[in-house]
Amino acid sequence: MARVCQVTGKTPKTGNKVSHSNIKTKRRFLPNLQTKRFFLAEEGKWVTLKLSTEAIRTINKNGLYSVVKELRAKGEKI
Repeated sequence: MARVCQVTGKTPKTGNKVSHSNIKTKRRFLPNLQTKRFFLAEEGKWVTLKLSTEAIRTINKNGLYSVVKELRAKGEKI
């Protein structure tokens, strides 16, 4: 499974690791992804989502059902 947040769409970014002697080598910055289960009360079932920590805060603020509704409108299967 890809390292992509289902809500925000965050993906790994690339950059440089810079040593003390200023030698640059490629590296990856991975998003802080968490696999989290939520109970969707409107449908009476559990949903498992792969989320960044920013997306977890978004769900806490806006509510799970509104976020799931937006995801389904984009065409994602939940």
